[in-house]
Amino acid sequence: MMSKIKISLSWSGGKDSAYALWKLIHDPQYEVVSLHTTLSEDNHRVGMHGIHVTLIEAQAASLGIRIDKVYFPASGQNKAYEEAISEYLNELQAEGVTHIAYGDILLEDLKEYREVKLAEKGFTAVFPLWASNTMDLAREFLSAGFKTKICAADADLIQKEWVGTDYSHAFLKQLTANVDPCGENGEFHSFCYDGPAFSKPISTYCKELVQRPYDLVLEDGTKRKKNFWFAELTKSDSEENVSKA
Repeated sequence: MMSKIKISLSWSGGKDSAYALWKLIHDPQYEVVSLHTTLSEDNHRVGMHGIHVTLIEAQAASLGIRIDKVYFPASGQNKAYEEAISEYLNELQAEGVTHIAYGDILLEDLKEYREVKLAEKGFTAVFPLWASNTMDLAREFLSAGFKTKICAADADLIQKEWVGTDYSHAFLKQLTANVDPCGENGEFHSFCYDGPAFSKPISTYCKELVQRPYDLVLEDGTKRKKNFWFAELTKSDSEENVSKA
């Protein structure tokens, strides 16, 4: 009997990560050794998702898979990120891990970047969701029983009242044509709190909504302000908190 390929999944905590994991779990050629997530050193949160490390840890506990946390300086420089990932890959290599998986679906430039960087370290990139129709994928995700909350959203594209609520058929129905159903262009991000891969749901509620501005660099090199809504998702400690979800 051939041994399985050891693989680690890049984990944002969102729906695409969760569904990619579900695909890997059901692929007999892979053994998912770990999940790994990148976090800012200053606030211990996941990039544009804004999810705190405590919620990521809760997900891993429910999934029954080790979570490796990779911290990098909040300098905004890609070099610091790449150095942190390179050091982590050295650790995985020592464990016999040869493949890294991602939940990417459509972005060719990002896929190529990942493949090139991993190849430099002797790893192979795996994309379980690659080139899927995003509306079909969104419906599959919901039909499979996964549950996720919209934790961040582009304020120009997503109405404020949807932030902090569940990703649902109703949410998909109201999206305009310029918004990808899976948020593949960064229109929104999510936090997966339940589904067939989880041993128990992670009870959360939206404590508050916060708007933060970002500098968006346009193709001509100019910048303009971009506003994002973030849901401050917090683990529920009582039934009272659950009722606020």
